[in-house]
Amino acid sequence: MNTAPVSAPGPAQAPAAQAPAAPVSPGRAPAAQAPAAGAHRWLTPDEQRVWRAYLHATTLLEDHLDRQLQRDAGMPHVYYALLVQLAEAPRRRLRMTELAMNAKITRSRLSHAVARLEKNGWVRREDCPSDKRGQFAVLTEDGQEVLRRTAPGHVTAVRQALFERLSPEQQQSLGEIMQIVAEGLQPDEAGADLPWLR
Repeated sequence: MNTAPVSAPGPAQAPAAQAPAAPVSPGRAPAAQAPAAGAHRWLTPDEQRVWRAYLHATTLLEDHLDRQLQRDAGMPHVYYALLVQLAEAPRRRLRMTELAMNAKITRSRLSHAVARLEKNGWVRREDCPSDKRGQFAVLTEDGQEVLRRTAPGHVTAVRQALFERLSPEQQQSLGEIMQIVAEGLQPDEAGADLPWLR
């Protein structure tokens, strides 16, 4: 996965005007220094370790779940998540805009996914009587059946990959941390750049 550089450049790449690091006495942490005007705030070694561990874990987890669902049901994880959203909705239907918001994906990506699910006979689209431009996505009986067959194996994969590796306390902490991150990336103000608004 390509990411922006998150640590300070090595000595060979350091800007000529950069001040040398303060000497560190054995057994003592360096004194905190305010960054110079215009200086970039690089990740600390500890932050770098956490960030890379997060990237590695989430990339491998998504790949693991994708492979399990492709093997068992012939669909990627994002399609499964859409079927789950519809199965849990009243009358197994949601407005396309609401489905995009729940799935945290762009409207164009949702439209493509729903078209593929329609081709499989798992979802159908219906016009919205109160909005000529609006549409519902509706889970079909075949879609409900494929979800019923696939869900047990998927839950097992999630348990083995994540929950069985964490203590109850770690699970609670992970949930709280992810909630904080999600809330910070989903502002309430008008004009926010969020996937389902694109």
